[in-house]
Amino acid sequence: MTRKLWSPSAEKATASNMHRLMRVLNARHGLELEDFRALHQYSITELEDFWSELWNFCGIKGHIGAGPFLQNENAMPGASFFPDATLNYAENLLRKYDGGEALVFRSESGFETRMSWAELHHLASRYQQAFKAAGVVPGDRIAAILPNCPDALAAMLGAAAMGAIWSSCSPDFGAQGILDRFSQIEPKVLIACDGYDYNGKVHMIADRLREITHDLPTLTKMIILPFKGNAESVTGHIDIAESTDACVTPNPPLDVEFTPLPFAHPLFILYSSGTTGAPKCITHSHGGTLLQHVKEQALHCDISPGDRIYCFTTCGWMMWNWVVSCLASGATLLLYDGSPFYPENTAILDYLEREKADVAVFSAKYIDALRTAGLSPKSTHDLSTVKLTASTGSPLSPEGFDYIVDELVPGCQFASMSGGTDLIGCFVLGNPLEPVWSGEIQGPGLGMAVEVFDDDGKPMPRGKGELVCTKPFPSMPVGFWGDEDDRKYHAAYFERFENIWHHGDFAEWTEHGGMIIHGRSDATLNPGGVRIGTAEIYAQVEQLNEINEAIVIGQNWHDDVRIVLFVVLSDGVVLDEQLIGRIKDKIRKGASPRHVPAKIIAVGDIPRTKTGKITELAVRDVIHGRKIKNREALANPDALELFMGLSELTDD
Repeated sequence: MTRKLWSPSAEKATASNMHRLMRVLNARHGLELEDFRALHQYSITELEDFWSELWNFCGIKGHIGAGPFLQNENAMPGASFFPDATLNYAENLLRKYDGGEALVFRSESGFETRMSWAELHHLASRYQQAFKAAGVVPGDRIAAILPNCPDALAAMLGAAAMGAIWSSCSPDFGAQGILDRFSQIEPKVLIACDGYDYNGKVHMIADRLREITHDLPTLTKMIILPFKGNAESVTGHIDIAESTDACVTPNPPLDVEFTPLPFAHPLFILYSSGTTGAPKCITHSHGGTLLQHVKEQALHCDISPGDRIYCFTTCGWMMWNWVVSCLASGATLLLYDGSPFYPENTAILDYLEREKADVAVFSAKYIDALRTAGLSPKSTHDLSTVKLTASTGSPLSPEGFDYIVDELVPGCQFASMSGGTDLIGCFVLGNPLEPVWSGEIQGPGLGMAVEVFDDDGKPMPRGKGELVCTKPFPSMPVGFWGDEDDRKYHAAYFERFENIWHHGDFAEWTEHGGMIIHGRSDATLNPGGVRIGTAEIYAQVEQLNEINEAIVIGQNWHDDVRIVLFVVLSDGVVLDEQLIGRIKDKIRKGASPRHVPAKIIAVGDIPRTKTGKITELAVRDVIHGRKIKNREALANPDALELFMGLSELTDD
C-alpha cells in the first residue's frame, strides 16, 4: 500500500501563499474554492483570469496592458499571453535594494563569498556597462561558459536588463559541444572562465576557448573571468579577449538600467536535442519565464522574502535559470559550484546546515547516492530550518521518497517536480495544500492543463501513456532560434496530437490525483535529468576509424538513466579496454563528461527502417523487455535479437 509521507497542518496550509491566493480569488470573483483541486480546475478553465490575477498577486513590476490578456486561447502554438504588456525580467529579480544578503557562494575548493542586494545590483550594472561598451543592443545574444557563481548571475541580469538574450553552458563542455550550441545563435559577446574546479582538480579551458573563437565569427568581445586567477592564459592569445579586471570591475557602481520589453521578448536560449541534427535552440521569453517561475516558487514551493534557497545545478541546466528566478520572491540564493561529494560526501549537507537553508532542491541521482552510501543526515546534521525539500531531473523511486522523509529531513514536505527545458518549468510538482505519497508527484501545476493520453489521443484516467498539455501556458517557447517558419518547433511538440503539447514523457495518474513519471517516451537521453541528444554522441564516435556504425540509448538503471552505446566494429577490430577508453575520451573532450556512456557494447548489426534510419526506440524497448511497435517497418528486424538478454546490461 502506498505510504503517506507528509500532510500539511491546517495552520500551515492556511498560512501558505497558495491558500492566500485562493482567498483572494474567492473574494474578487465570488468563488467558493476550498482546496487545491478546485483551485487547479479554476486555473485551467479560466486561463486569462488566472494568469492576470497571478500577475497582480505576485506584484509583477511592469505594465500589464489593457487586455485582453490572452489571445487565440485555442491555438497551440499561436496563443498569445499579455500581448500589450511591457516588463523586464531582470527588474523583477532586482526589486530589493537593501543591505540584506542576495546570495552566498561556495565552491568545492572552500572559497566563499557573500553578496548583498546592493552589491548584486552594482555588479550587474558593471557588466551592463561592459556590454554597452561592446556595442550590445536589445536582441543581441550573449553567450556564457561559466561556473554557477555570482558573476554568472550578475552578467545574466545585466544582459536581460538591456534586452540582450542570454545563453549559457557549463565549462566542462567540449569544444564541439559548445560550438554545436553557440554557433547557431551567433553571439556578439562571449563570457567565459579561465578554469574551474571539480572533484579536487583544477581544469583550465584556455585551449578550448582559443579553439572555438575562430568558429564564432560574430564575436566582437570575449570577457574572461579569472575564476582560477589566470585570465592571461586566454587574453594573451585572443585579440578580442579582456579580463573582467580590465573591462568590468573598473566600471562605476551605477544603478542598473532596465529596458521595458514586450512580454514575449526573448530572454533565454536553452538547448535540447532529439535523435538527429544539432541541439534545438529553445527560446524563452521575459514574461513567460517570470510568470511560470514565480507561480512555481511563490505558490507551489511557498517561497517568501528572506527564505534561503539551495539548488544543485550548473549553468548548462535549466534548473539554473529556474533557481535564479527565486530572487523575484525576495529569496536569498545559496550557490554552489563543484562536485557535491568533495572534499567529503557530506559537502552539500554541511553547506545547508551552516547556511540554515529553508528550501533545498536536489537531483534524484544525488538523493540515490546518499541513500546508497548509507548516510543518515538526520543523525549528523541539523537541517531543522529546511521546510521543503524537492527533487527533479529524473524520476525518483519510492525508496528515494522514503529516504528523504526518514533519513534526510524528517517532518518536512518533500516535493518531486517534473517538466523540462522545453517549458523552462514544471508540468507537475508539489503543493502546500495536499499530502505527499511515496513515489508520487503531488499533482499538476496551476494553469497547466495536464493529461495522460493513449496512442489514439484519448485521456487516460488510469494506466501509462503520453504526458500532454491540452491548453496553452505562458512559458511555451516563443520558438526555436533560427527556425524561421516554426517547422521544427511544431514538429517537436504538436505533431503527435493536433493542437496539443506532447511532452515525450511516459506517465500515469495515481488514485490520489498525483502522477508517476516513468521516463522519456522518445529517444532523447536523460541521465541525471540533463537531456542529451544522441546526435551529439554520434558526431564524436563517427570520427573513429575502428567503428563502422553505432546506436545509443538510455537504460533505466538504479532510479536514473544511464547511457549505453552499441558499436559495430570495423573488420579485425576488438573492443578491448584500450578502445573503450579511447571512445570515452573522444566523447568527453568533444561533447562533455555527461555524454560519456556508462556501457559500450559491441554488436554485429543495428536495426534500421526501410528508409535507412537507425531505430533507437526499438533497441531501447528491447533491452527493457517491452513490446516492439512497428516491427514491420524495419528492413532487418532480426537485428533486434542481438540486443536481447545481454549480460553486460545487468551489472554495474
